[in-house]
Amino acid sequence: MSVTFRGVRRAGLAVALAATLAGCGALNNRASLPLENYSAEEIFERAEVELERGRAEEAARYFGEVERLYPYASIAKRALIMQAYAFHRDRDYPASRGAARRYIDFYPADEDAAYAQYLIALSYYDQIDEVGRDQRLTFEALQALRTVIERYPESEYARSSIAKFDLAFDHLAGKEMEVGRYYLRRGHHAAAISRFRVVVEDFQTTSHTPEALHRLVEAYLSLGLDAEAQTAGAILGHNYRGTDWYEDSFALLNGRGLELEAASDGWLAQVYRQVIRGEWL
Repeated sequence: MSVTFRGVRRAGLAVALAATLAGCGALNNRASLPLENYSAEEIFERAEVELERGRAEEAARYFGEVERLYPYASIAKRALIMQAYAFHRDRDYPASRGAARRYIDFYPADEDAAYAQYLIALSYYDQIDEVGRDQRLTFEALQALRTVIERYPESEYARSSIAKFDLAFDHLAGKEMEVGRYYLRRGHHAAAISRFRVVVEDFQTTSHTPEALHRLVEAYLSLGLDAEAQTAGAILGHNYRGTDWYEDSFALLNGRGLELEAASDGWLAQVYRQVIRGEWL
């Protein structure tokens, strides 16, 4: 990783401003001249100053000019990854992805290729907003984060990618829970159960699993399917006994004279065998 780029990433462009601003002053004195009259280093310095001043769009333009005018200069490689970074700072995520992907295409073995892939992942991840929105971006973020984790496991970005992957995964489970609650409130119990089942089967490691099990208890009891409700409660009691969701499910089942036990032979019974007994076959 180049010293200048590390400064950008870790210290908010901690550039040697005295030298850079001096170069920028020379540029300003010749502002009427075409960029072709400046060296690659001068244009790069101007881009850094624009980025430091919070003008990320202008910075991206200047970094792009370095690559366009001096494609074979040694600094052009840094300019390309810096352009991807500047676009991201400007929230121009498609442009950031485009520049980052070009960097990976041109310099796949370079040490900054990991950061380029990380920027691609961030371009999706940073747009994940409310759980009620379209989840396409969440899926894109998960795929891109997985690429960082698998392709660059020893890089400094792998740990951050793992943390963000877990959060994005949790986000998807939250979407399923939101829809499931919607159906449950309106008495569409079968539709609600299908959503909560997805959380229990496919998102077991997320923070939403205890609530999903409790909602299954509610839904199955409403349908008169006591055995299924008991089994959901048994899983909840075994894995999440310290949660309020367990307390609520225990009260519901106990109020009907039902035990929290694996009483059904459906899909929840299989989950029970896998999660609690470790029987996967």
